[in-house]
Amino acid sequence: MHVERKNMAIVEQEIPPLVRGDKLTRDEFLRRWEAMPQVKRAELIGGIVYMPSPLSREHGDIEHHLSGLLWLYAVSTPGCKGGDDATWLMGADSPQPDCHLRILPEHGGQSVEKGKYCAGAPELAAEVCLSSTSYDLNQKYDLYESAGVREYLTVLLHEREVRWFRLVEGKFQRMPPETDGILRSTVFPGFWLDPQALLKEDMARMLTVLQQGLQSPEHAAFVAELNRRKA
Repeated sequence: MHVERKNMAIVEQEIPPLVRGDKLTRDEFLRRWEAMPQVKRAELIGGIVYMPSPLSREHGDIEHHLSGLLWLYAVSTPGCKGGDDATWLMGADSPQPDCHLRILPEHGGQSVEKGKYCAGAPELAAEVCLSSTSYDLNQKYDLYESAGVREYLTVLLHEREVRWFRLVEGKFQRMPPETDGILRSTVFPGFWLDPQALLKEDMARMLTVLQQGLQSPEHAAFVAELNRRKA
């Protein structure tokens, strides 16, 4: 028994720890991370390991509100599914978006399920960023763009700003609010967001706007289209 435990310890020591700044392949990144269950947040972007610092209360609050909106949209839209802090197999990298929303493969979505991970790119990714200098709006922005994320929603805490990008001919273009101040997804019709309400954490206003989107003819047509695709 003593020999067996010693051998197990040697095997465990053979897997190096995950270290911020290391340059790794995706497989090696996942191998090291899976051997460190105590690490909850880590990403491989451009082959470089990123391990974010502890998240602030404000970051957690905003992410929670945004996640709640995406959850409500998903449960109201059969064929769509959301997630939080999930690791993706995206090309040679493995990002971990704060939130994502995807169309399921059987309904014509662009991502696939590969073992315990999603592979490819979600139709929508969302990140809460400290500022515009964050890697979310630089290295990760480039990765999402090249991987084919169709819409990228970012919340900048320092600038108090929401930026929503849409993929147009392979390049992200910033999508301004409409004249009423509302941001409306084109990939997920009916997903409407009041950016100022999100920044103010006005959940009542956010829910009112989303419910209006879910009751729109565009959302009804999208649900019908998703059902048709599966059929």
